[in-house]
Amino acid sequence: MAGGGRGHSARAGAGRNQAGSDRTVATNRRARHDYAIEETFEAGMVLTGPEVKSLRAGRAALSDAYARVDDSGSAVWVENLHIPPYEMADTRRYDSRRTRKLLLHRDQIQRLVGKTAERGLTLVPLKIYFTRGLAKLELGLGRGKRQFEKRQAIAEREHRREMERAFGARGRSGGSSSPR
Repeated sequence: MAGGGRGHSARAGAGRNQAGSDRTVATNRRARHDYAIEETFEAGMVLTGPEVKSLRAGRAALSDAYARVDDSGSAVWVENLHIPPYEMADTRRYDSRRTRKLLLHRDQIQRLVGKTAERGLTLVPLKIYFTRGLAKLELGLGRGKRQFEKRQAIAEREHRREMERAFGARGRSGGSSSPR
């Protein structure tokens, strides 16, 4: 009897891993453009059932969201994270942009308190994803970029793309450039 039970749970676990391992729900693409991310953290989120169902359906917006450490330094909160209501749930008292608590280890929170006290560092939500069935939020500790830094980063990226195209075209044009 025990052998059959183990085989069944192994099959169920394998199916769950393939379907739900690190499935990204939403990303904040503006964050890496507007901030120089120095460090990232993975945080769990305190959510209600309909919010989790809405996230599983792939519905969330991180564009205006930001995170903060509360005044006592004991918890981290994400604000302005938009999770639209789940269609099949009761939405009479649902606030799609409510403040949600993030779950981090105490030593991580203390490090964030010290880092965010520094001038210019802020907590930016980067992406929401599921790991082993749990909703996670990737937080970035970043310093805001100035306008000229953004332009410089764009120019470097375009230059790198042109170089890759040039090398790719030379490789396809017919072999090596050295004589034999």
